[in-house]
Amino acid sequence: MIHDFHKTGMKRIFPFFLMVCIGFFSELNTSFAQPDSPSKPAAHPSSVQNRSEFIDDTVNVIADSDNMADDDEEVEDDYPEEDEVAVEIPDPLEPWNMLMYQFNDRLYFWVLKPVSQGYGYVVPVVIRKGISNFFANLESPLQFINCLLQGKGSEAEATFARFLVNTTIGFLGFGDPAGDFPKLKKTDEDLGQTFGYWGIGTGWYLTLPVLGPSTIRDSAGIAGDIFLKPTYYIHAIELSIGLQTLETINTTSFRIGDYETIKDAALDPYEAIRDGYLQLRKNKVAH
Repeated sequence: MIHDFHKTGMKRIFPFFLMVCIGFFSELNTSFAQPDSPSKPAAHPSSVQNRSEFIDDTVNVIADSDNMADDDEEVEDDYPEEDEVAVEIPDPLEPWNMLMYQFNDRLYFWVLKPVSQGYGYVVPVVIRKGISNFFANLESPLQFINCLLQGKGSEAEATFARFLVNTTIGFLGFGDPAGDFPKLKKTDEDLGQTFGYWGIGTGWYLTLPVLGPSTIRDSAGIAGDIFLKPTYYIHAIELSIGLQTLETINTTSFRIGDYETIKDAALDPYEAIRDGYLQLRKNKVAH
């Protein structure tokens, strides 16, 4: 009864929550953060589910910077210096962020990595892939609604069709038959991106315990996305937490070594992760 009452109350305050977030970010947007432009591109690395994709982007950024360093030095004398126009996201919470970075770093090496390695050793790849497909399919309602909120009608239609195909023919999403159809490609939208599409600024950079890099805008988006995930409406709290833990371990089992690559390649891993994440989110909003 208490759990049902809690969920009912949370559902009723969700619209109020969104309005408060919009007003709050509007103030942040005018005070210290430049909004991500939702302008159309000329022609894009999560929930733990795809938030970890920023690791690949970070590695690429580091590699590109190293490869271009010599070229920049060669042309430096040929062109006059220009003022930098890039606007950096403020990081006044750096002491907190560094503390959470160290916490997450130890959590990964001491708990998540060894558990995920053991899990990957015991559970075959084909089963882990099916579990990954299952959780990806559960994200469809979240992605569908955010596509609608961003006015992306064709993407919303494709997401809905993909969900139907994978839920039925794909046996509750454990299979991915929709992946054989290019028009049913997987989308990756969330409420944080929707806020950015609406012109709301990112706000300060923020490192969350367990979840990792974020911003104030994306953190509010994460809180809002909770209401759009089917797992939130599971009455048994233990089952809901168990599913989230399984998703985290299963996802990490495919990405062992990625985080280590960042730490080995970057002079300052904290800055590399921060900059890579911010660039990734900017690209996602623009697309």
